[in-house]
Amino acid sequence: MLAFLCLENIVGISIIFDPRMAETQPDIRKMSFPELQEWFELHKHPKFRAKQVFEWLWKKSATDFDQMTNISLDLRNQLKDHFAFRPLLPAESQKSSDRTIKTAFKLYDGQVVEGVLIPTSSRMTACISSQAGCSLTCKFCATGKMKLIRNLDAGEIYDQVAYIRKQSEQNYAIPLSNIVYMGMGEPLLNYKNVIESIEKITSPEGLGMSPQRITVSTAGISKMIRKLGDDEVKFNLALSLHAANDEKRSKIMPINESNSLDELADALLYFYDKTGTRPTLEYIIFKDFNDSLEDAAQLERFTRRVPTKVNIIEYNPIGEGDFKRADEAQVDIFVGFLEKKGVIVNVRRSRGKDIDAACGQLANKNKTVTNVIRKAEV
Repeated sequence: MLAFLCLENIVGISIIFDPRMAETQPDIRKMSFPELQEWFELHKHPKFRAKQVFEWLWKKSATDFDQMTNISLDLRNQLKDHFAFRPLLPAESQKSSDRTIKTAFKLYDGQVVEGVLIPTSSRMTACISSQAGCSLTCKFCATGKMKLIRNLDAGEIYDQVAYIRKQSEQNYAIPLSNIVYMGMGEPLLNYKNVIESIEKITSPEGLGMSPQRITVSTAGISKMIRKLGDDEVKFNLALSLHAANDEKRSKIMPINESNSLDELADALLYFYDKTGTRPTLEYIIFKDFNDSLEDAAQLERFTRRVPTKVNIIEYNPIGEGDFKRADEAQVDIFVGFLEKKGVIVNVRRSRGKDIDAACGQLANKNKTVTNVIRKAEV
């Protein structure tokens, strides 16, 4: 049995949550605009009220009916009687020495996911999660050591962006510029909700951000990469490659056993032909595993199969892993080889390592929020 949970002490927002009510009422944010219009008509309210509510949901990022100040109190109470509002709410934030901010978010059912604000000299990036946990078991990833709990819905994904956007402005007075779906979970295994969240984030009726500023990262699911092409998406795609031969890649990424490099290359080429967008290959470089010149040559040959660019990413230890960060001198040799071959390559330095916010480290390690949530359980 779950007790009522007041989040005021955690995040400074006084919202009383009864999870049982949220489960029995329909979620208003899962309604389309025509469905909202139909409801308002059925209940004898002017159609323009539907537009006002829809704007509060997706343009103004409301987290409660009472924030809808241009809606009468009677109508707000009627909305509360008919619908659930299931916002994702910040539970705790940690700030890194490099200004990166990691936030643990609580879902309406008590689960926790993490999102990260990554500031650099040229951009402010939100790294967001698409699932609570993950069903893939990549050997170098902390999230991969968790089981998959559930998919996030479109509103829960959107909420991370809306909150981190405000966080960027409040902490650094700089607007959010980029979004990467590189947090917890595999986005292409939550395809419908990820696509819907991007629609809400990019729509003029939503946050109005450019899809060209959004990157969705996948561990490599060939048929879903092809579906992205069929849907002619406007956002960017990144493939977590990390090894350019099947034997090595299968050792660290079991998904490769059912999605070989040949299949992935064909799918990426299909995506490129359909969208005109050059995908990115993400390559975490591990000491004495995939950092040799032979590995670089294999990666270079893979890049010939599809127009692409490469991000070399330094490894972030996860405590129990069998891998080590490659030596900087060896990384320079590796990158130099690729550049001489004409490969577009960038080296990405990790951010937020001291708060477990860097690439591959998201796993809800901080226990404060977990303990708070447990106290609400009877």
